Amino acid sequence: MKDDKFKAMVAISVEVVLMRKGGPQYQLVLARLERDYDCKIIDCYHHPEYLRAVLIDVYGKDYPRILESLEAELGEIIDEKEIIAFLGVLNRVK
Repeated sequence: MKDDKFKAMVAISVEVVLMRKGGPQYQLVLARLERDYDCKIIDCYHHPEYLRAVLIDVYGKDYPRILESLEAELGEIIDEKEIIAFLGVLNRVK
């Protein structure tokens, strides 16, 4: 139950951050996730490495700002161990 709640909150947070960023990149992220990994944003909760790869490719040097915005959007659940693990993958250097 808790896992489903976090999965939904992460997906919504990612979508909000990317939509706020604007431009065609949001649609490009969706298309790349579908094409390269046969998944949607909600599936990235269990496969953050997919999201990481696509975001780095699409946003390049703006990727750290996307992560900062995502962390802010996640708010109070950022300290939950599942969210820490998810963000840990996104924050990996390589």
